Amino acid sequence: MTATALANGSRIVLATHNPHKVAEFQEIVARTRADIEVIAYDGPEPVEDGVTFAQNALIKARAAALHTGVPALADDSGICVDVLGGAPGIFSAYWAGHAKDAEANLALLLDQLGDVADPHRRAHFACTIALVIPDRDGGAAAEHVVEGLWPGRLAREADGSGGFGYDPVFIPDGQDPGAERTVGRWSAAEKNAQSHRARAFAALQPLLADL
Repeated sequence: MTATALANGSRIVLATHNPHKVAEFQEIVARTRADIEVIAYDGPEPVEDGVTFAQNALIKARAAALHTGVPALADDSGICVDVLGGAPGIFSAYWAGHAKDAEANLALLLDQLGDVADPHRRAHFACTIALVIPDRDGGAAAEHVVEGLWPGRLAREADGSGGFGYDPVFIPDGQDPGAERTVGRWSAAEKNAQSHRARAFAALQPLLADL
């Protein structure tokens, strides 16, 4: 697929098997590029052995672009807690073990911060998005990496059933005092307008516009 074909309206593969991420990315992309359909990746998962969000995002995007032959997006994201030195970070999905149990991850993080006072519960969600445009020879014609950060703090207990992962304990900055909610209480539209992925994609949009 050529860059011109993408610009005229086509598909772009998202290197994930997570349907929540596919739906979230589709809504974000549709805000400015309704002509692009985000589809899920159905190929083998590469080994994510990078030590940064950017490295892991590129590993996944390169694998998806090579497997499908179409432009590929991949994100690597997680929650970074100040008092933990930025952890869980790239290990967010595996914080409680390789089973990738979201409830166990959340419970472990809350337990670790049990005695941490509110002023020291600062955290941010980080998202790095990689875009890889394949060439006709099985390589990459272009690669781009952008980042989005969503600052806030962590609640003392989970609240709300919306979103996924660490959303029920994350309280984003910028809310009215006395009316603050965890992302678990936000609608999908609210989250997708302000999240770390939305912020990263805002940085990516000019690159898509130039395709």
